Amino acid sequence: MGRTAFVFPGQGSQRVGMGLDLVQQWPYLIDRYYGPADDILGIPLSSLCWQGPAEDLGDMRITQPAMLLTSVAALAVLRAQGAEPDAVAGHSLGEFAALVCASVLTWTDALRLVRTRGELMASVTEKEPGRMAAVVGLRLAVVERLCLQASDDTGEIVEIANHNDFTQVVVSGQLAAVDRLLELVVEAGASRTVILRITGPAHCSLMSGVADEYAAALESVEFRDPVLPTYSGSGGVRVTSGAAAKGFLRAQLTGRVLWTDVVEHLATDGVNRFVEVGPGKTLSGLCGRILPGALVHRTGDAEQLKQTVDAVVRAEGRG
Repeated sequence: MGRTAFVFPGQGSQRVGMGLDLVQQWPYLIDRYYGPADDILGIPLSSLCWQGPAEDLGDMRITQPAMLLTSVAALAVLRAQGAEPDAVAGHSLGEFAALVCASVLTWTDALRLVRTRGELMASVTEKEPGRMAAVVGLRLAVVERLCLQASDDTGEIVEIANHNDFTQVVVSGQLAAVDRLLELVVEAGASRTVILRITGPAHCSLMSGVADEYAAALESVEFRDPVLPTYSGSGGVRVTSGAAAKGFLRAQLTGRVLWTDVVEHLATDGVNRFVEVGPGKTLSGLCGRILPGALVHRTGDAEQLKQTVDAVVRAEGRG
């Protein structure tokens, strides 16, 4: 029959209005999640999710807790309707929501952590502007080689940030180095390049200056052992304990996300259905390309979520 994985998206999938139709359909989410989130962080996170403006929602300090909150709300509805995962994973920031799903973190602890993460990452960007870009149509080894060349050419840093699928690689670094890398990959035959909607160089060594402060924040909360199979993008492997989960989160600040490895490991463990829990369609698209024939579902709006519940519950034999 196959198994179902809930996968949680990261930065770049945010959009103004995310979660609004969920709370209109299921108003209890306001008192259970959105209102408390506003109070915990002391910012109008709910209205920023629902009304923007887009410029504010794109700020890492807002994007990260907003994405976590939206994914947690969608997860709550899925579970209330009887849809449960056999395994979970998250892409970058989404790993926090995956850990909430697996009972490693409480959602409130995760919310505070991603707010701190966003603030720390934004502080790096303010001192050292950088960007991220996707390269489509070239293999990982080719992009790695061209990153080294771009760094040599410019004297700046550009590194692999994400291995998203077999021919999509995301790079991260300083402005001139990323610009040079994009020139080189086009010359090498890349079919497409895209500057990402992420305001800074995530998952690269430029973040090392805030690593200690980030590690201290992680140490301030309790990490429990996962109650269901959980996979980390940092190692591309299964997370076996709360301590390991914490270590993977620490590593992903400066290290690459191995999403292709995660999906392949999930498939090896019998997963053939992927539910993207949160806004957007990035992960469902990636999973479908990595595993042609896999079943993919989204929860970006109330109608998609209802259709996903029907499909998952039916597959579990409860419908």
